[in-house]
Amino acid sequence: MKINFVCVGKLKEEYYKKAQAEYTKMLGRFCDVHIIEVSDDPLAHVKIGKGEQAVKTVEGKRVLEKCAGFVVACDGRGKQMGSEQFSRKIEDIMLGGGSEITFVVGGSLGLSDEVRGRADMVLSFSKMTLPHRLFRVVLLEQVYRAFKIMRGETYHK
Repeated sequence: MKINFVCVGKLKEEYYKKAQAEYTKMLGRFCDVHIIEVSDDPLAHVKIGKGEQAVKTVEGKRVLEKCAGFVVACDGRGKQMGSEQFSRKIEDIMLGGGSEITFVVGGSLGLSDEVRGRADMVLSFSKMTLPHRLFRVVLLEQVYRAFKIMRGETYHK
């Protein structure tokens, strides 16, 4: 199983980099993990008249080039589910013959309509807004948790 995390922007803070590295290492026991960072379109462009929608469109094109397999767009307007249900969804994809899942994490402005439209599933972790850099770590942890649940291991409790 190959799992991609396509993320807009780069992690700058050392503590996020360390957390991402730790969860990537742990998750690597269960699947082939790829973190793919696409460049963000700096918010300075918004201030000079480019507009938020135009920025999301540019970022969305970069994201779409990296999407493969079953695509899960992480967006606050998506479906919410608990950890067990999320684990079952990943397992169902695998059992259905899916060998690749791509999770998409947008930048500070969110995802374009084109990315949400391409997605096989739009997923929300919360009605609360999370910084996209922090969310990336939370997503990695939840995918790791999903695999532990699938295997009946005690991490989940």
